[in-house]
Amino acid sequence: MTSPETTAKPLPSAVLAALRCSVCGGGVELAGHTLRCERLHSFDLARQGYVNLLHAKVAAGTADTAEMVAARAEFLAAGFYAPLAEALAEQATGGLVVDAGAGTGYYLAKVLDALPGAEGLALDVSAPALRRAAKAHVRIGAAVWNLWEPWPVGSGVADTVLNVFAPRNAAEFHRVLRPGGTVVVASPGSGHLGELSRKLDLLDIGEDKEQRLDAALADGFELVGRRQCGGTVKLGPDDVRRAVLMGPNAHHLHRGGLADRLGSLTEAMDVTTAFSVSTYRRLP
Repeated sequence: MTSPETTAKPLPSAVLAALRCSVCGGGVELAGHTLRCERLHSFDLARQGYVNLLHAKVAAGTADTAEMVAARAEFLAAGFYAPLAEALAEQATGGLVVDAGAGTGYYLAKVLDALPGAEGLALDVSAPALRRAAKAHVRIGAAVWNLWEPWPVGSGVADTVLNVFAPRNAAEFHRVLRPGGTVVVASPGSGHLGELSRKLDLLDIGEDKEQRLDAALADGFELVGRRQCGGTVKLGPDDVRRAVLMGPNAHHLHRGGLADRLGSLTEAMDVTTAFSVSTYRRLP
């Protein structure tokens, strides 16, 4: 558990109302800087505005490390993925947006900027990521959690679930959304970072992501829209390194000489960004 601080950022009201005790499933209230349920299970709120609801450490290689999070924050701040953030903001609606796999909160913050009355709950298994996410927007609250497990979130409380390059728990998407609520999923499009993949021999993205996504959400959701966005960006050597270090390839730096290939980069590259944004409506 995190240590409380006297200057802890408060959780937004809709986020607090949506959260549930991860031990017993009961509602929680904020007492000072501690979340507590009626059965007196308690969780300390960190000063950044996030709470760790996990009961055990996650397996190595599962959560983004502090180094990965720093690389992602710097890369996203440069605006290379701004078209994706704009596309997500156009699709999200409602009063509570749950970002499943929120990372640094970059996308959720952009969505909340477009929804002045909304609040956002950032869920991610990485505490270093959520330290940043909770501070990314005044209307974000954050909770550390393993998305493959049943979420510590009430049923039917969310208007929109965001899912950007993150694990997809279709059953929990359906449960936490209100009837008619939407899931907005971002996945890599054809050719995304293809130049980097070929030059650096990165992990394969796969070409059938949309078909697998539709199949995963076929029970309980209907596809209402899909759009492609992206473009060509010029990445300097440091940008390329950040693009690699912020993703799953960072867990494999010392296999096959990837770290050496990254270290030898000296020139800028024109790189393709391609995103598929799919919007689904929750069926009754």
